[in-house]
Amino acid sequence: MLEKLSKAIDTFNIKQGEFSSLLALPLLVVVVYEVIMRYAFNAPTTWGFEATTFIYGVHYMLGLAYCDVYSGHVRVDIFTSRMPLKPQGAIGVMTNLVFFMPVMVLMTIASWKYALTSIAGRELNPTSWAPPIYPIKTLMAISFSFLLIQGFSNLIHNIRVLQGKAEGVR
Repeated sequence: MLEKLSKAIDTFNIKQGEFSSLLALPLLVVVVYEVIMRYAFNAPTTWGFEATTFIYGVHYMLGLAYCDVYSGHVRVDIFTSRMPLKPQGAIGVMTNLVFFMPVMVLMTIASWKYALTSIAGRELNPTSWAPPIYPIKTLMAISFSFLLIQGFSNLIHNIRVLQGKAEGVR
């Protein structure tokens, strides 16, 4: 049951990561357009820099959980990498419960409060372009939620490693 849940979470985060990787295309279009307008026509846009920041920010945030599926985040495993799998699993479970989960629960709650406040006020970015910023803050909260549920999947996986039912610690 938990193994199926873990695989479903992994699959979801892989699919959403692959989908969100397509944000590189509009990012490329905006950057190329801005460069052409700025240097070829000496007419920079008022929105190019912000649009680039928003698209890249969303791309980055949505990539967090995808990266975690593949254990792509930086970690110091100089000692644990040489241990047998079961102690690695035990350390994985402990660090997940002691460090990752408390931080991610708090970050997820805080980001949702931040997003809901922004939505309620229909917040705009305080610039001359003044785009709505609440969708970006909402996507940030969604991204932290994805990373949190990926943490649950990793916890399930590491428990299975500890039980000798899975290979490789995440």
